Amino acid sequence: MQDGEVIIEQRGTAGIIRLNRPRALNSLTLPMIRAITEALDGFAADAAVASVVVAGEGERGFCAGGDIRALHESAHAGDGLASAFWREEFRLNHQIAVYPKPYVALMDGITMGGGVGLSSHGRHRIVTERTRLAMPETGIGYVPDVGATWLLPKAPGEAGTWLGLTGLDIGAADAIHAGLADRQIAAARLGSVIEALSALPRGSASSDVDALLQGLAEPAGESRLKQNAAMIDRAFRFDSVEEILAALAGEEGDFAAETRRVLSTRSPTSLKLALALLRAGRRSASLAECLGRELGACLQMLDNPDFFEGIRAAVIDKDRNPKWSPASVEAVEPAMVERFLKPAEPPLSL
Repeated sequence: MQDGEVIIEQRGTAGIIRLNRPRALNSLTLPMIRAITEALDGFAADAAVASVVVAGEGERGFCAGGDIRALHESAHAGDGLASAFWREEFRLNHQIAVYPKPYVALMDGITMGGGVGLSSHGRHRIVTERTRLAMPETGIGYVPDVGATWLLPKAPGEAGTWLGLTGLDIGAADAIHAGLADRQIAAARLGSVIEALSALPRGSASSDVDALLQGLAEPAGESRLKQNAAMIDRAFRFDSVEEILAALAGEEGDFAAETRRVLSTRSPTSLKLALALLRAGRRSASLAECLGRELGACLQMLDNPDFFEGIRAAVIDKDRNPKWSPASVEAVEPAMVERFLKPAEPPLSL
């Protein structure tokens, strides 16, 4: 496949999947999810393929996430597309996590939401000096999904809680520190990565791919999250958003002040639900368990006013001024969060 929203090719022993919506920052549609799934199935069964590479076309982004405008329209229409998208996307996330061959994600540029799901579950996660990674969902009245509630709790200390609640973007060094990426390679060398992978012999192991990638890697620099780890751990160790905000108010420095300011702009309902999901993820035994719980929350989003309001403000009217309901964290009652924690019906099939 050399045209359309996904480009699939085989170069030497490398199976290559390119997301091909550069003007939309390669945001995912349901047909793209299906094309990627089919390609991965084909490459897994092909003895001539030693590794799989996933990249984004254009220089701005690997993948900005799901096409939230399409999800917004589907939710309004009640046509079931949003539900199908989440179910098939989450199955793809799990497929990537258990993929039998070396899976290499080139996270160059913007890598957000669903883009994290396409990359950070993989075995070999490459970031560049241009990477901007985020799970920005609380800013659109949504919650971290695509298995983020499995990934983020595994970050050092409370770095994952900070990422999931603030939705702020981070660079290569922070992504590596948080365990969402493995090494940095210069964007100008990504072509060399693909050429080297394509020259690997059949049956190459992950250790062979690791050695190849390490030979092309460069230092990622200082992690801002690591530099502020003590403050993040102090403030985000609590199990309620109110306690986190109170702790931040008692912290000194620009990083704490900016963190608190950003949280004040996020959907209060999303903040409470995201924290509940992250804490549940910390107690979970598997990615599959987290994906199933996330799907239940996603399906309830179709009746969540903040979800519609957040997308309206971000991509429909683009006024960047959402009116959340409830408008404050204190006004979000436990029952408002509990309704999102119902199991998905039918359950997620993996």
